[in-house]
Amino acid sequence: MKFRLADRKDFDQLIQMRWDFTLEDNKTKIFTESDLESFKSECRTFLESALISDTWFIWVAEEDAKIVSHIYIQLIEKVPRPGRITYPFAYMTNVYTVKESRKQGIGSKLITTINEWVSENNYEFIIVWPSDDSVDYYKRNGYVHCKEPMEYFPS
Repeated sequence: MKFRLADRKDFDQLIQMRWDFTLEDNKTKIFTESDLESFKSECRTFLESALISDTWFIWVAEEDAKIVSHIYIQLIEKVPRPGRITYPFAYMTNVYTVKESRKQGIGSKLITTINEWVSENNYEFIIVWPSDDSVDYYKRNGYVHCKEPMEYFPS
């Protein structure tokens, strides 16, 4: 098992995994072939932009040239504060492992790799909004619940 940052050759697999993740997570919406083609284009554009940015990092677990798990990290800059060095924090999103590779510790090894990377780079902390089903996974990997954030949705 290899844990690494994604590159261009991974785009097709990442796009398919995001599609599969959405279908698995949302069983009530019906998607068409047209939806898939539109999504592929939008997702490829996002991945191309993310790959060249210095704020997005897409970590993958790869086995025999197949990506079996991924985690997306976006660095969020903080406003400087007098008297201290300000480091960005990491926002973790799109955490997914393919069904046949779950419950084998792969996701935990990938998250450990990311935790070490965050520490080595002095990022302040990682924040993630877990689904109800994934809370125990994060707790097993050293994450703790914080107070719920507040949201504003413009109408």
